[in-house]
Amino acid sequence: MAVNLADLSLPQLEGLKTQLDPEIEFLTSSISQLKVVQTKYVEAKDSLNVLNKNNKGKELLVPLTSSMYVPGSLNDVENVLVDVGTGYYVEKKVEDSKAFFKRKIDFLTKQIEKIQPALQEKHAMKQAVIEVMNVKIQQLQQSQQASQMVGPTKA
Repeated sequence: MAVNLADLSLPQLEGLKTQLDPEIEFLTSSISQLKVVQTKYVEAKDSLNVLNKNNKGKELLVPLTSSMYVPGSLNDVENVLVDVGTGYYVEKKVEDSKAFFKRKIDFLTKQIEKIQPALQEKHAMKQAVIEVMNVKIQQLQQSQQASQMVGPTKA
């Protein structure tokens, strides 16, 4: 059921705007979180490109923490352990891992594309509510000014 915004009172419009704010915040947060995960998958997929026969046996730094590394050498350039979620790791061939990350990236892209129109619609609704509120406030101010100008008449 469609409601004409112009038919709503100022408090009703304010309530609608207040209702839209957390919805917009939630959708924005969801898209941001999906993009963070998508970026991690893109980086993981891109990092697989260093695993080739030319790099076998090369020295590298192995991270123990985000700020501590130990020296190591690259012995297996054909297999990797992939985090498939909830702490489970699966050994996969490099090409299979690339395909896995591509599927994840594509899935996240589709999810973002599904949420984006809803977010744009909520933003448009909020903007429309604000515009109607501004018109109503201006009308209210004009009617108050007009009533002050007329004022009480003395007989």
